[in-house]
Amino acid sequence: MTSDQFDAQNPTEQHDQPETSGAQIAHPGLTGDMEEQPDHGEQSYRGTGRLTGKRAVITGGDSGIGRAVAIAFAREGADVLISYLAAEQEDAEETARWVTEAGRNAVLVPGDIREESTCDHIIATAVTELGGIDILVNNAAYQMVQPDSIEGVTTEQFDRVLKTNLYAMFWLTKKAVPHLQPGSTIINSSSIQATTPSPELFDYALTKAAIHNFTKSMGQGLADRGIRVNAVAPGPIWTPLIPATMTEDKVKSHGEGVPLGRAGQPAELAPAYVFFASQESSYITAEMLGVTGGKPTH
Repeated sequence: MTSDQFDAQNPTEQHDQPETSGAQIAHPGLTGDMEEQPDHGEQSYRGTGRLTGKRAVITGGDSGIGRAVAIAFAREGADVLISYLAAEQEDAEETARWVTEAGRNAVLVPGDIREESTCDHIIATAVTELGGIDILVNNAAYQMVQPDSIEGVTTEQFDRVLKTNLYAMFWLTKKAVPHLQPGSTIINSSSIQATTPSPELFDYALTKAAIHNFTKSMGQGLADRGIRVNAVAPGPIWTPLIPATMTEDKVKSHGEGVPLGRAGQPAELAPAYVFFASQESSYITAEMLGVTGGKPTH
């Protein structure tokens, strides 16, 4: 192995820290508006058939972690339904293009998952268009940094965070379970914020702690049906959500404080979701896997 190959495997150098002025973009944030584009695994992810014939629903599948997971799932052999906000149509279509290029079916379902009817529609569409559901990824989330902590959080923001991050997960899981067969999996996107909360993200952090608890509860409660429930807890990952919801100084320094010294890329999260979705994790349920650049999650 050459020294260049060794360097490519050094986790501190595998990806550069995003070079950005810290410029913010309008929420919900489109990938094309970012100063530096994330790596979703478009050129690097290689599938090995671990999800052949599976049918997956991914909320927030248009960009960021959701796009990376959709690409990985498709290259592993799964058809994918992508749930997203209507304002993110451009990103959703790009994700769908990568799914279809992998030879799999891509179904696009726009809508606001803060509405129970939207969650109904997502699951119903998966059943009719994909023929069923084998994998549910509750990934969509909303956050907005408030430097004044609780004093800066309006009731409107608090309600939006809880509806997007918790209510939708509850509705989607409840509606999906009757369609899940033994061997199916539910994967929730938690966060390092679940256990090490930042004051300026307190409302977001409390929902991620609740997701951690929900995962442990559902993992036990659905075990006798052969349905596994796990969570991935990302650390600082470079996605459109960062410049769309954080202050300029936070955007510029995003990820610098973790032991590996940089923000993670969505492509570095996707294998964790593939692991939980596949039979490789058949004896794991009710667990949370941190992908944090070395920052402890407990």
